[in-house]
Amino acid sequence: MSEKKAIRLFEQKQVRTHWDAEQEKWYFSVVDVVGVLTDSPNPRNYWKVLKHRLQKEGNESVTNCNQLKMQSADGKFYKTDVADIEQLLRLIQSIPSPKAEPFKLWLAEVGGERIDEMQDPEITIDRALQQYLRLGYSENWINQRLKSIEIRKELTDEWKRRGMKEGQQFAVLTDIITKTWSGKTTKEYKAFKGLKKESLRDNMTNTELILNMLAEASTKDISQEIKPSSFEENIDAARRGGNVAKVARFELEAQTGKKVVTPLNAKKTLNRKDNPKQLPPDKIDV
Repeated sequence: MSEKKAIRLFEQKQVRTHWDAEQEKWYFSVVDVVGVLTDSPNPRNYWKVLKHRLQKEGNESVTNCNQLKMQSADGKFYKTDVADIEQLLRLIQSIPSPKAEPFKLWLAEVGGERIDEMQDPEITIDRALQQYLRLGYSENWINQRLKSIEIRKELTDEWKRRGMKEGQQFAVLTDIITKTWSGKTTKEYKAFKGLKKESLRDNMTNTELILNMLAEASTKDISQEIKPSSFEENIDAARRGGNVAKVARFELEAQTGKKVVTPLNAKKTLNRKDNPKQLPPDKIDV
């Protein structure tokens, strides 16, 4: 789950959002908002017509929207019109909808949540806990997942201190850690579990999560000890950290006779309508 981009739900309908840390404001996909308010079968076309009308009326505050790349239903990223809360409140006035007032309250709630989280990060953790519980994950798994977030943050903070850049360098180092301990790159691991845009960590078993945490925690500890000053030296630390978990994986597999890295994913193990034969949620460890 990304802090910068996220999918919010309003009456069980998805609204893509983006948090701009510099401006400290939310941006929302206008097409998604139009779809929520109008129930139109083609919200993109509805917005195109409405935008043209508003432009003719000289309403630049609404029609001069920013564009951000957001993930579409096909998993690809496309430039999408986005608006901040102030722009959306003006836009809502141009759309006749019985959902207008509830949606305004929802916007206020979303904005308030972020302010609360900035003041008290523990709120973010509590919300994540409740969300995982609603999805049917076991408390045991959730505790591991939340711990993995903490360990990941400690590792990325260490990478930043060593001059590593978010984005490509973080991705390469993560891939090296994952490949070393699991035998699969992140892309291969996701394909093995039948995942596309879903989070790999949200689809790991307890044991997979624990070994991934061991790999990342070991990498952080090794980095703090050797103090790498180049990308190549950080790569070496990532391999060494991943190898700690690799050794543990091999030993566990030798003792149990079972593979640690499995094709199990949340869809296969959570108690959902499209998969009725699964265990009840309190028995699920994925």
